[in-house]
Amino acid sequence: MENGFSEIERSAWGGFLSAYARINRIVEEDLQEHSRITHVEFEILLRLSWDENHRVRIQDLAAQSLLTRSGVSRVVERLEKAGLVTREEASEDRRGAYAVLTEEGIERFQKAAQAHMAFVREKFLGLFNEQELEQMSVFWKRLQEK
Repeated sequence: MENGFSEIERSAWGGFLSAYARINRIVEEDLQEHSRITHVEFEILLRLSWDENHRVRIQDLAAQSLLTRSGVSRVVERLEKAGLVTREEASEDRRGAYAVLTEEGIERFQKAAQAHMAFVREKFLGLFNEQELEQMSVFWKRLQEK
């Protein structure tokens, strides 16, 4: 047991870290190439697109993201400058704000999402069969519950 981990633990954890780093890098490169947006910008647009009104509180976006609230706020600011989102005050408490997807943002996201889904299927999902994908989804759910 070297470095406190067994061989299988090192393999599992090290494999996860390596896969995460590689996937994050190639996703970033692909999104830049075909859509000229960053991975975190895509994530914000994705989360806004999932909302029925395309409108989510910035603090809720931060809670769902790897980014802090100020990090999400900076991404929203960049997206706002690009015309893809607007920012609205939260009328219910006046301290918070909402990010709202614009029509241009919806169009840009849909184009990016089409290319991105094809990329994800080719580089990730397509490497696994249906049973493996089901098992993987169980693993991710278990991690989310902790």
